[in-house]
Amino acid sequence: MVLNKINKGQQIEAIKAHIEPVLVYAGMELIDVEYGRESSGVILRLIIDKPGGVTVDDCADISHSVGDLLDAKDCVPGSYNLEVSSPGINRPLKKKDDFARFTGQKVLIKSRELIDGRRNFKGILNGIRDDLILISSEKMVFTIPFELVAKARLDII
Repeated sequence: MVLNKINKGQQIEAIKAHIEPVLVYAGMELIDVEYGRESSGVILRLIIDKPGGVTVDDCADISHSVGDLLDAKDCVPGSYNLEVSSPGINRPLKKKDDFARFTGQKVLIKSRELIDGRRNFKGILNGIRDDLILISSEKMVFTIPFELVAKARLDII
């Protein structure tokens, strides 16, 4: 499946569809996919995780498996650099399940629109209910609609 005639979002979704079964089989979770042109050329960056954390060997194994699959399926047009990494200590929160899973943790959330006069929220994640993320900050509880989250991550350090 050559993806050069569809938009970037469609390319990322098609790439995910091909690689997620490989990751699930390996006991991994796909956290994020970044795809685009950088100064060094076209980059396909995969962020993976698993219970107990990801090792360098895990990243190398997934890089080989996924790279071979993507090349065989011709999923990424032209030459590209594949990078596979762990989410790191300040893990991004992308899915609704992430907001439930990391309840009680310190987080940073940036919204797409102003909410209560602000876009940046830092505090303790109180979970997600009915597509609304709850965060305690400055003796207040903010409610952020999931669809308005531009970026969110753990705030460990």
